[in-house]
Order: sequence, then C-alpha cells, then structure tokens
Amino acid sequence: MIAEAGLAALWLAAGLSAYQFVLMLLALRSAVDVVRPMRAVAVVQGALTLVAFAMLLLVFARSDMSVALVYANSNSAKPFIYKLAGTWGNHEGSMLMWVTILAVAGACLALFSRRTSDRTLVAALGSQALLALGFYAFLLIASNPFARLFPAPPDGQGLNPLLQDPGLAFHPPTLYLGYVGLSVAFSLAVGALLTGEVDAQLARAMRPWVLGAWTLLTLGITAGSYWAYYELGWGGYWFWDPVENASLMPWLAATALVHSINVLAARGALKAWTMMLAVIAFSMSMVGTFLVRSGILTSVHAFAIDPQRGTFLLALLAIYVGAAFTLFAVRGATLKEGAPFELVSRETGLVINNLILSVILGIVFVGTLYPLFVEAVSGEKLSVGAPYFNAVAGPLALVLAVLVGIGPLLSWRRQRRPVLVQLKLPALLAASALAITIILAPDIHILPRLGFAAAAFLAAASILPLVGRNPLRSPLSTWGMVVAHFGIAVALAGMAANAAFSSERLAVAKPGETLGVGPWLVQLRDVTPAAGKNYTALEAELRATRGEGVVTLNPQTHYYSDPPTETNESAIQTFWNGQLYTVLGKSDPSGGWQLRLWWKPFVTLIWAGGALIALGGALALIGRLWRLRRRREPRDWRRERYA
Repeated sequence: MIAEAGLAALWLAAGLSAYQFVLMLLALRSAVDVVRPMRAVAVVQGALTLVAFAMLLLVFARSDMSVALVYANSNSAKPFIYKLAGTWGNHEGSMLMWVTILAVAGACLALFSRRTSDRTLVAALGSQALLALGFYAFLLIASNPFARLFPAPPDGQGLNPLLQDPGLAFHPPTLYLGYVGLSVAFSLAVGALLTGEVDAQLARAMRPWVLGAWTLLTLGITAGSYWAYYELGWGGYWFWDPVENASLMPWLAATALVHSINVLAARGALKAWTMMLAVIAFSMSMVGTFLVRSGILTSVHAFAIDPQRGTFLLALLAIYVGAAFTLFAVRGATLKEGAPFELVSRETGLVINNLILSVILGIVFVGTLYPLFVEAVSGEKLSVGAPYFNAVAGPLALVLAVLVGIGPLLSWRRQRRPVLVQLKLPALLAASALAITIILAPDIHILPRLGFAAAAFLAAASILPLVGRNPLRSPLSTWGMVVAHFGIAVALAGMAANAAFSSERLAVAKPGETLGVGPWLVQLRDVTPAAGKNYTALEAELRATRGEGVVTLNPQTHYYSDPPTETNESAIQTFWNGQLYTVLGKSDPSGGWQLRLWWKPFVTLIWAGGALIALGGALALIGRLWRLRRRREPRDWRRERYA
C-alpha cells in the first residue's frame, strides 16, 4: 500500500496544479480575488508531492522488490545509504525529485512572497502550477515511479556501481534545487510580463530565489566535478561532457541574471535584460533535463533510453520555452527602462559582463547540441571536446575575470572617482605573475600563463570594495560579492596550475618496480585481493617517496555482480601544494600491472575556489534576507531594539 499511497498523492497533486492554473486564468480575465485560495492550493500541492517522494524513499529503504523501480535500481546487499540515494539515482526517481522540489518551491513562494502585487503573485503561482502539471503528466503517463511487479522478484538488479558513492547523496539533489529554484524566477518573470509590473519591487522579490539557486548550482557543479575527478579515474576535473555542460549552461545564465537583477533592483534599469535572462536560465535547466533524461546521450549521468520519454520531454520543452519567449517578444518591447547611465558606469560594466556571459553560454550551447543535431540529420557522429571549448571560451573567460575585478569599483550612473588609481596594485601583481611565469616556465601554453595573471589581478581587485570601510560594518551582501569574486581568482589559479604543471605517467610495472611522476617516485609493492560489502576487489599497495617523505596509496579495482560491472577506484593523496593521483589498471601477460599516475600541483584550488564562490553567494543571500526582515519590522519596535 505504500506505493499506492505515493501514486495517489501524485494524482491529487496533479489535480490541484490544474485547479491552481484555472484559478489564475479566472483572476486574470475577471479580476476575481483568488490570492488566498491560490496560496492554500499551492501549499497543499507541495505537501502532497513531499508525501509521494517520502513513499518512494520508504519502498527503497525497505527494499520492496515488488516495485519495479526498486528491483531495477537496488538490491538487499547494498549499503543503506546507497539504497536511499538510489531513490534518485534513476530516471523515474530523479524526475519525481524534480517535480517535488518544483511543487515545494511553489508552496514556499505562496507562503513567503510579500513583495509582489497580488496580481503578479497570482500569475506567478499559476505559471508555477502549469510547469508542475506538465511534469506530473510526464510521470503519470510515461514514467510511473510506483509501478508494481507481479510476482515480486526475490532480489533486485542493483544500482550502477559508478553511482554507489557518497557523491550521489549530495550532487544530484543540490543541482535539482538549483535548477528548480530558477523556476520561481521564471514564474515571477512570466507573471510580471503578463501583468506589466516589471519594476524594482519585482527584482527584490526574485533576487533571493536567484541567489539561492545560483549558490546551489555552484555547489552542485563543484561537488560533481570532484566526484567525477576521483570516481571515473581519468585524472581530469571537467571533461566537457554534454551532461556536464547541461549543468554549466543554467549556471552561466543564472550568473548573468544575478547581476542584472541587482541593476533592476537598484536603478530600475535593464528590465528587458532581466526578464530575458530569467526565461533563458530556466530554459537552460529544461534543456539540461531533456539532454539527461531523454536518452539521446550515453553518459554515466544519463538514465533514460525510452524514445517515448524523450519525445514527451521535448514537447514540454517546446511548449514552456516557446510560450515564454513568445510572451517576452510581445511584452518585452513595452518595458520602459529606468534612469539613463553613462558609458563609464557600473551599469555599463554589468551589461558588458552579461554580454560576455551570454556569448560563453552560446558557445557552450552550440558545442553541446551541434553534434547531436548533425547526428540526428545525417547519422554522422561528431565529437566536440576540450580543444574547442578551451580555445573559444577560454580567452573570453579571462577577459571576464579582469572585468569582474573592475566592475565593483565603478559608480552607479556615472563614474565619480578615478578607477585606474585603485587598480595599480592589481595591475602590478598581474604583471609580476606574467613575468614570473615567462622566466620560470617559458614553455607553458599562453592560456595558463594569462590565467595566472588574471587570477593575480582579480584576487587583489576583489578585495578593493572593502578598502576604506569598516569591514565589520560592511553589508553581508558586499562581503558575499568580495568572497565570490576572490573564489573565482582562486579557482582560476588552480585551473592554470593544473593545465601548466601537471605530470602524467602511464606504464606497466611489476611488484618491486618504481615509476617516476613529477617529483615523486612510486613503487608497486604488491597487488592483493580484497572484499567489500557488495563487491570483490584487487588492491595495489603503492609506496610513494619524495625526498624524505613517504606515503602509501591503495588504488583498487572493484568487481560487482549486481549488475556485473568493473570499476577503477583511484587513490589520492592530498598535500598543501597538490595531489598525487593513482589508478590501478588491468594485469599484463608479463606479470605486471597497468598503473596510471598523475602529479597535479595546486589542483585543489579549483574546488576551494568553487566552495568560496558558493560561500559568497550564501553570504549575499543571508544579507539580502536580513535586510528584507529589517524592512518588515515595525519602525517603533526597531527603534526600541537598537536604543
């Protein structure tokens, strides 16, 4: 009965989403006051989807093999954490998580939104309901997560071993929270376009949602990058896999949207930009969902292989995105911009920022989808990988990093103080970094060399907004900007160091033999059998020495029976100045073993920078929410509090 209860809750939530959309139509056509019932319906709908998702969690936790989804993605021998994580480690469960977050986000919008007019809120809640309705239909018609098997099998087939990792418990939910958080910004933008109320008040209502979604996307992408780095055993942190790009595209659009919303909230300008970016950001989330769940990709991330599902998702994508862009085309031209601004101003800097981000987004979009289009039309398989993206998007990213350091130093509307004087120290550090790399590493590629210079410039420039202020009295939003921009510099330095100085060694070694990689000597001591809870393994003992330092690493090869799979589990030793990365390969007829060794100087700065960027977003979000709370407090009470 647990599965049936979950399915019933899903049907009821779908019915309420349809009712919520009808209420919006009535309100917009006849000016009926439906705010209270709309809020109540949205909250109940969110509660019902939570019930449905809790029921799916429960059948996975109990290993109920009579549910087809549990049988296909779990077994009784699997560790409990992976039983739970298996709930969303598949197509149907991940889509139920998607619609659950979508409905709960709509419920939170209904409960906590107080900064928009009633008409805009009603239109936004109706738009959110229509989004949810399409995904309810997809689940109930094409991807029922609660389908039963009769008779129930004795045990299940197990989860993909590559997904049996703690990263699965964190990475997909974080990305989904970010994706669907953008749906609220999308719905608010659609609601404002329908009612014509695009103003600073709308931007302030959208900003917490966009900041939260952007922060979660940053965390999810950073965690996913490290997960792929240590789990897949190929030694890289970003492969430009289409599914990786599917998460990067909404992040790029959301980054532009965060900055555009700030201009609209502060100056009443960039209305059309903000509305367009809100539509594009969620559209990129929909494109990512289509890529991952349609079955047109073969990837560790992609679950669906049923063309019916792909057609259904493509139809939803066309309807939602097409309708939103049509609405923007009709209403966008009527938007009146705020006060004009001069060429040298913060507004201009943010416009240039958005233009560059949009161009990079276009580059990634074309590079990701063009091979799929060519294959669909002609059957020819094309591969667009790192050389294309690095060569085309890399220089633009470096220009953007420099502009990120300059933008916060500009004034609103027109520049009142000389910026070049403030940039003397960042420019000096950038020139020094460039000179040092030319002298000490003359053979490295131009992009890493410029990356070091841009990182040095941005690291110094990002701190300048705090100069001359009392740091303890500076707003949290300012601290968030500083920390996020400094995090970009840190991540950029890590990428440049990884590209310029990484060492790699692929060789066959017999027990007792020693291989060199970078400054390390790595000796293969032995290879012995091992066993885990639901797998058997071969484990290598590697002794790595550098001067007087000695470390032992134990990379493994795992063998799973359900489903039959072989995986390489890397062993990584982290130091202050880099990571020693080791992978055990197959045995050789000569009695040796394939070993893959990397020395990756300062590679950890990439993920440290990502964490700092997310921390900056979180600080900015907390600061904005605190200011909203302060504004809502009664003035007399506030005076008493600070008397």
